[in-house]
Amino acid sequence: MEAVTRNIFLYLSKSSILNTLAQKRGSSLVSGKIIAGTDFRQSIPVIRELNQKGLSTTVDHLGEFVSKPETAIQRTKEAIQTIEMIRKENLVSHMSVKMTSLGLDISDDLVISNMIKILETAEEHDVMITIDMEDETRCGKTLDLFKQFKSQYSCVSTVLQAYLYRTEQDLKDLRPLDPFLRLVKGAYKEPPSVAFPDKKDVDAQYKKLIEQSLTYGLYTAVATHDDQMIEYTKELTERLNIPKDRFEFQMLFGMRNQTQLELAKQGYHVRVYVPYGRDWYGYFMRRLAERPANISFAFKGLFKK
Repeated sequence: MEAVTRNIFLYLSKSSILNTLAQKRGSSLVSGKIIAGTDFRQSIPVIRELNQKGLSTTVDHLGEFVSKPETAIQRTKEAIQTIEMIRKENLVSHMSVKMTSLGLDISDDLVISNMIKILETAEEHDVMITIDMEDETRCGKTLDLFKQFKSQYSCVSTVLQAYLYRTEQDLKDLRPLDPFLRLVKGAYKEPPSVAFPDKKDVDAQYKKLIEQSLTYGLYTAVATHDDQMIEYTKELTERLNIPKDRFEFQMLFGMRNQTQLELAKQGYHVRVYVPYGRDWYGYFMRRLAERPANISFAFKGLFKK
């Protein structure tokens, strides 16, 4: 049943008709609940409130799969403005970017040029930039670019997805760079030729990657809403005597709000992934596909007062 539910939401995430309708009619429904706002300035009070509660954030201007160079350039300018506002407003926040929104599918020269502009600004303002991972067909290219950027900039991190067979080797390959890594289970629909099809195998691989990343001494962000994984990480770090300043938990804005606060009170570093923008529909559907419990968490968030 879980696989069926996942496939339904992944199928819905690709509907251009529903995406257009969501942008026109649904932004007001989810703003402040699933997304922080339709633009970054609208999101600042939300981020500040999270910071005041002891929670860090990483912000993400939603949107991907850009096909026009002028759109990628505009998204780059918007990212630079966001970095500058994070520093100006003294927000405790990183920023996440998707390479396809910056021209990954258009040309190497374009995406590299845009990322350098973003990273130069991030270095100047001391804001970490996380390169989000997308589907498997773009994984290798994204990691190659990350390695190139990491050799030149300290303010760049990336994401590894546990459901891909290749990820354990990717983690080993990245180890010499001493990267800040966000570990996730994975949210795209992938064929069994490249990804574990069964949840139990993904869970086992996720635990393995968490342990490997931490024992390698890498700063590790465990991005999950799964209580089993949260408890596993807590028990593992206690057993291995890994200090709390060497890892963090990451969760989505609008989901598991109480759990976020409880973990922060326990002394764990918690970072909230805060999306904003009108292109929220695909993001939301993939989050629902990731884990059936997210459906409950999401709707609680939508209808909270």
